[in-house]
Amino acid sequence: MSSLENEELEVERANERFYRAFESLDIHKMEEVWAMDKPVKCVHPGWELRSGWPDVRDSWVLIFNHTTGMRFEVTDVDIVVNGDLAWVTCTEKVSMMVDGEPHVSRVLATNLYARNASDWKMIHHHGSPVMSGAG
Repeated sequence: MSSLENEELEVERANERFYRAFESLDIHKMEEVWAMDKPVKCVHPGWELRSGWPDVRDSWVLIFNHTTGMRFEVTDVDIVVNGDLAWVTCTEKVSMMVDGEPHVSRVLATNLYARNASDWKMIHHHGSPVMSGAG
């Protein structure tokens, strides 16, 4: 396996950890995947931009507090590694319970990761809803 293939596999694992943390609805697991020492940003579908870890963290807490179950089917995964920066584009099929009601949606996501001393940490997540009939 080449060095680039190994790096892509590491980023793929970091991306999988992000989605498992998201499904867990546990802020402590979500904190483990983010680079809290960097200028992080997050855009949830339909939300304003969140900047800096305290603001990003608050957005996850809001989501987790109003969601009782969430599952992701992630497809169309494309990974690019360029030095100490990597990005993943993918399609999320999200099944969740919100305020007791089931919802299924599709989201196009871009996840950016920065390499730290031991692995890859998320520095940016951007999700855009896929409207019915589009794409």
